Amino acid sequence: MRRRSTHALALTVAALLFGEASAQSGKSTLSTNTEPGTIDVETLLPKPIRLTVAADSVIYYQSDLQRALGSMAANTVVQLVAMGDTAFKVRGRARHGDVAGWMHMNDLNSPDPKLVEKLKAYAERRKTVAELIQKHQVAIGMTPEEVKASLGSPTRKSSHLTAGTREETFEYIVYKNVPQAVTGRDQNGNLVQNIIYVKVESGRLSVALKGGTVNDIQETQGSPLGGGGVKIVPGPIIVN
Repeated sequence: MRRRSTHALALTVAALLFGEASAQSGKSTLSTNTEPGTIDVETLLPKPIRLTVAADSVIYYQSDLQRALGSMAANTVVQLVAMGDTAFKVRGRARHGDVAGWMHMNDLNSPDPKLVEKLKAYAERRKTVAELIQKHQVAIGMTPEEVKASLGSPTRKSSHLTAGTREETFEYIVYKNVPQAVTGRDQNGNLVQNIIYVKVESGRLSVALKGGTVNDIQETQGSPLGGGGVKIVPGPIIVN
């Protein structure tokens, strides 16, 4: 009993000190800057994820869970902000006011028992797709929106409808920039040689989509994939 009272007193003092320091510095207690090595869930997902505090628990300043920020009452609903290896960063109402801090994953209940696994897979897929888009590449498992973000609007699009299914095909003419030397004169009349880049067709690509993702990629002319073969990414991951 004495240990619990001492612990509660420490949390109360920490909360008061935090509130005082925040007031003096003018900084909000709701700062949501994430730490290096953690996943910024709040900006990653299209809609917020809400968790419930399992039992009276401590909320901490950082993901190492060393310095108490305050305490959270059981059944408090919080919004997930970020994720580390063993802790979630959440935003919610602590006993001393609104905060954003880190809590041990075991102290929070999620309606999805595979939440952590899905969040890691979602973040990894998004990183992979972003790299493909940056290189203007396409892969099996990408969505139509991701294909367009990478290759632009298709040169031609067709659809095939059957009972309960819809198949689409995006056709692309792929170009590459080829350096070409041209000779001209500078402002003094001297002959100079410059390099310009000419847009040249390098091939044609057919991207077939079924069930909302790419399921087949064909080089219909030339080698627009660059000889690297077809890449594969996991399909979209639904996180609730």
